[in-house]
Amino acid sequence: MADDLVRIAVATWGPRCTANGVDPNDFARITSRVERWDDWLDAWCEEAAVHEALGRAALAEGCGLSAGAHLARAAVYYHFGKFLFVHDRERMVAAHRKAVACLDAALPHLEPPGRRIAVPYAGVELAGVLRAPRGEGPFPTVLLLPGLDSTKEELRATEALFLERGLATVAVDGPGQGEAELLLPIEPAFERPGVAMLDTVAAQPEVDGDRLAVWGVSLGGYYACRVAAFDPRVRACVTLGGPYDFGAVFDQLPPLTRLAFTVRAGCPDEAAAAERARELTLEGVAARIRCPLQVVFGGRDRLFPVAQAERLAAEAAGPVDLRVLEDGNHGCANLPAHHRYATADWVARQLGGRLGDARDPAA
Repeated sequence: MADDLVRIAVATWGPRCTANGVDPNDFARITSRVERWDDWLDAWCEEAAVHEALGRAALAEGCGLSAGAHLARAAVYYHFGKFLFVHDRERMVAAHRKAVACLDAALPHLEPPGRRIAVPYAGVELAGVLRAPRGEGPFPTVLLLPGLDSTKEELRATEALFLERGLATVAVDGPGQGEAELLLPIEPAFERPGVAMLDTVAAQPEVDGDRLAVWGVSLGGYYACRVAAFDPRVRACVTLGGPYDFGAVFDQLPPLTRLAFTVRAGCPDEAAAAERARELTLEGVAARIRCPLQVVFGGRDRLFPVAQAERLAAEAAGPVDLRVLEDGNHGCANLPAHHRYATADWVARQLGGRLGDARDPAA
């Protein structure tokens, strides 16, 4: 019988895992053999190692496309092993390093390929992944911001839809995330690293610095709104399941989520984390968002109430596209087809990307 933490993890995050690169058969196989939360990371890492070995073998055989697919999937599996495993820092860090190594090995073999970039900020370098469509650039570009427990390793499925529409993507680990988790704590005033990110992104030869958008998921949706509110270079903003006021719901969050925030915010205990969480609010900030804003939210979100999305939409100063999926969970991960394509199309319209030929071939 699985313990409560395992049951919460499987029920809460299962749709997210399978929507972001985990094969449903692998998910069932991995979670079926996890009875204690302390066994979660090892089970995921064992399965990740299988896909990593497939990728390394494909590389040795000169099969780059297969290698990229296998290694990118291994990176996702290592990531989901450690994404909330903050109680054992040594094991978490070891798994994260494997996730980074697998994605780095995959990048040249993805279609289109990617490359690492470094964002100077606060005396360190924030790690990012840039991918651009094939063809003549520079391209309109979307800055992708992960959430509390996501990282750039989790965003391949999101990147793909933007890339298909002629948009470049840059996924960055910000303070308290991924490669920066051990370097900097969570930053409530995310416009500070946001400026550094956009400065670096706009300087890349593949990027059209006059056509920039920002997209964020969960806590990354809050971050995206902060960046859009304070940086006039942002032409469009998407928040997917992002909170308006993180502190207002902190005490009701699942225990694994509260612990992850406590650790990644650099707080000594949960009481201090609750105080820090109150700093993550869009009050007095949402009214500064003047660019087009898309707010996507699940009606059955168990982390944040729909009222927070509605408040953000009401206070934003620019045009707002509010989409509430009544049956959607947190981040609407259980209904990816109902929002991901629409969001990619919406951003493409804002930035002048391509939407494809919609004529009926039978007509």
